[in-house]
Formats: sequence, C-alpha cells, structure tokens
Amino acid sequence: MPNPLSPDTTDIFFADCAARSFFDQVANKWSVMILTMLSERPVRFNEMMRRLEGITHKALTQALRRLERNGLISRRVLATSPVGVEYAITPLGQTLQKPFGAVYEWAIDNLAQIEVARVEYDGKSTN
Repeated sequence: MPNPLSPDTTDIFFADCAARSFFDQVANKWSVMILTMLSERPVRFNEMMRRLEGITHKALTQALRRLERNGLISRRVLATSPVGVEYAITPLGQTLQKPFGAVYEWAIDNLAQIEVARVEYDGKSTN
C-alpha cells in the first residue's frame, strides 16, 4: 500500500479526493474537540455549548452535522420538555481516538519547541 504522505502520491492533492474531503470536514479543532468530548459519554447540545469555550451555536451545529454525515457521531432526540438532543460517538468515530491521542501527546511533548520557534519567527518578522 502506498504511503499517503509520500511526495509521489498526488491523488491526495486533487480537489475531488475523498480523503481530502474528509480532512476538510473533520480534521478541524471543533470536530476533534467534539469527538474527544463524546468519547467520555453521550452529551447534550447545550452542554457542549457550555464546555466548548468560544464556539458559536452555528459552528457547533455545522460541526455536528458534518460528523453525523460522516458516520462519526449519532444524534438522538430526547422526549423531554423542552425537547433535547443528545449526541454520542459511533464505533467508527471511536477509531479516531488513537490517532487523535497521538497528535495530542505530540503537541504536549513539543510545546516548548513550538513556542521557541514562534518567538524566533515573530522576532524575524518585526525586523
């Protein structure tokens, strides 16, 4: 199987590549945070709004729709008053926890180096 990150593999750079479309829809900060939150337990919409500091109602709604469309989460309408909606991670969505965890650990392990690089870069651009 070819390495998808290999420089000679150009299909991933095509606009109609399925993997590229998936990355556009799922590999963003809100989606990653939502999937991480749902890996703990099912969560209602309003609780997500409270826990995801900085997200707008519209951005949360759009992210949840993308995740549901891609089969990574499920949506359940609750017969409460007022009506509530609860989201849960699917078995497919759970398979992303290992790679997300690896990226998170990498970020934590390299935060100091990243900060040094940022300071150096910012110092160059002000001269």
